[in-house]
Amino acid sequence: MLSAARILQRCDELARHSELPGGLTRVFLSREHRAAADLVLGWMREAGMNARLDHIGNAVGRYEGERAGQPCLVLGSHLDTVRDAGRYDGMLGVVTAIECVAALHERGKRLAFALEVIGFGDEEGVRFGTTMLGSQAIAGALDPAVLGARDAAGTSIEKALRDFGLDPARVRELARRKDDVLAYAELHIEQGPVLEAEGLPVGVVTAINGFSRLKVSMLGMAGHAGTVPMNLRRDALAASAECVLAVERIARGDPELVGTVGRIEAKPGAINVIPGDVQFTIDLRAPRDELRAQAVQKANAEVAAIAHRRRIECRIEVLQELGVAPCAPWLMQQLERAVAAQGVKVRRLPSGAGHDGMALKRIADIAMLFVRCKGGISHNPAEAISEADAGVGAHTLLAFVENFERPS
Repeated sequence: MLSAARILQRCDELARHSELPGGLTRVFLSREHRAAADLVLGWMREAGMNARLDHIGNAVGRYEGERAGQPCLVLGSHLDTVRDAGRYDGMLGVVTAIECVAALHERGKRLAFALEVIGFGDEEGVRFGTTMLGSQAIAGALDPAVLGARDAAGTSIEKALRDFGLDPARVRELARRKDDVLAYAELHIEQGPVLEAEGLPVGVVTAINGFSRLKVSMLGMAGHAGTVPMNLRRDALAASAECVLAVERIARGDPELVGTVGRIEAKPGAINVIPGDVQFTIDLRAPRDELRAQAVQKANAEVAAIAHRRRIECRIEVLQELGVAPCAPWLMQQLERAVAAQGVKVRRLPSGAGHDGMALKRIADIAMLFVRCKGGISHNPAEAISEADAGVGAHTLLAFVENFERPS
């Protein structure tokens, strides 16, 4: 029997595995990631699944169908977090999927297909700056060169995998064949205010907005804060500050576009030294790829112009780009029937946040179910959902699974 209380309790248990005392921060391939994955693997086994940690750090559970080896419907979300995070982003989807499998197992019910639940190890990209490594590996889209990326301490992904007890040479073996995956469905908190404003517990996602992530390096000249006249300075931080405002101005130019400078680092970082070396990131998102591409072009031009005018050397790198990922109409229709079966009005809405489905779109059609969150707050310790809404989400997902049919 589905238990919304157990779902929320397990999200609380996962939140205890954090490097941040009194808060929640859990990054890819950390000790906290290992503890959370072990907890999830245990719950998967209790729910009747065969469970394992794969070689990119995903927690994978499989519930066989009426016959072993049948193609699978994949459910899941991610187990890593942003810094100082909320406890439901990602984790709610993994725990709810496990709860649905447990309900089937309790009844001794097997389906005409297998179910796989995946707790992806790296969706947020906090530690290494490259997102969705787990889902990209499953989709066969992971560039082996990415394993050379390093965290702030200089540790590469390859070394971190080995330290975690995994074999980076076997990551390529994780790629699934299209014939083996029927579809991917993810339950996730909305991370926005629409459902709450309309008094609805759940909504059906139409598409996941595309994003571009850039890294900008600005090289000026460090100097004494008291002796270098203002007109002779090549202040890399001042130039970067102007760039931040330019990104904001570009993003405000279209209501469908959003832009963020989420990370900035200035060196040498002394109170009495003019910053000579600055790096910052740019994140641009839109529901239309052509709009996003135009914004990237404008941002590149603005940053280059600012750097030239201020006599700063500038380098812009593309860290990652993923196009808009539409949800499959046939899956949306089945989710909508499951929503209606709970007596809830069907509401369609897009996702402005990125999700693992963007990578899995390469091998399977995708669907998403949003669950209302209080105040639309996410990526924040104040993130909250009600037990009632968790229950509606769980019953909707289970109804979707039990009535799932792939079109002929």
